[in-house]
Parts: sequence; C-alpha cells; structure tokens
Amino acid sequence: MRNPEKNPNFVIPESEMRFLASRSGGAGGQNVNKRESKVTALWNFRDSNEINDAQKTLLTEKLKNRINAEGELYVHCQEERGQQANRQRAIQIMNEIVNQALSVSPERKETKVPKSEKEKRIKEKKAVSEKKSLRRKIDY
Repeated sequence: MRNPEKNPNFVIPESEMRFLASRSGGAGGQNVNKRESKVTALWNFRDSNEINDAQKTLLTEKLKNRINAEGELYVHCQEERGQQANRQRAIQIMNEIVNQALSVSPERKETKVPKSEKEKRIKEKKAVSEKKSLRRKIDY
C-alpha cells in the first residue's frame, strides 16, 4: 500500500476507476452529433486500498462538491475531440485534484512583531497626525 502523503505524485490505479462516455458540445462539427467523446471519470476512493482512512476523510472533506450520491469522486472532460484523449485528460485532472487535496500545508508558526517595527509604526502615525494638525484653523 502506497502512502500518497509521502509521495506527492500519487497516481490513482486505472483499475479502480470507472469511465462513462456521452455526447459533448463544443468544437467538432458534425462529429459531436454522432460520437460520444465526453468522458466522465469516476473513482470510489472509499473502497480503495491505495489510501488510508485518514486520507479518505481528508478527501471527503476537501472534495465534497465533487463527490456524487454513490460516494464516487467524478471529473468530466470534453476538451479534446476524441474519447481516448478526453479519457487520458480526465485521468490527469483526477490525479491532480487528488494530489492537491491530499497535500497538507504546514501549520503557521506565530511570530512576534519586533519592537523596532512597533516604534516605526507609531513614529509614522505621529508624523501624519502632526502634518494634519498643522492644516487646521488657528483659533485666536
């Protein structure tokens, strides 16, 4: 079992994916009216042996808008004119989405604002205040 957290270039096995073809719109002339070139790639990651339970939970949280009622992650692709090209592109997009979702950004360490920066900010504020006070009317 591979660990996608350690390998940033995790590749979903094609044997775990399912593909559906349908007619697509866009460029292609009469070809789009006759051929099913749009590809929908589906991956049931909850049944996958390639990722652990923590990663499955992470995918569920981060990709909830891309998961259908059956719990499958899906991607549509109709950029290319041919079904095979769209299939390869859908696999590529699916892998990119999963790798991005599995990457965990490091937690931010809080830092203290240096004393010199605080003093500089106050000095600038006083300078602006002084400039504006000189613009006011003088009461006699």
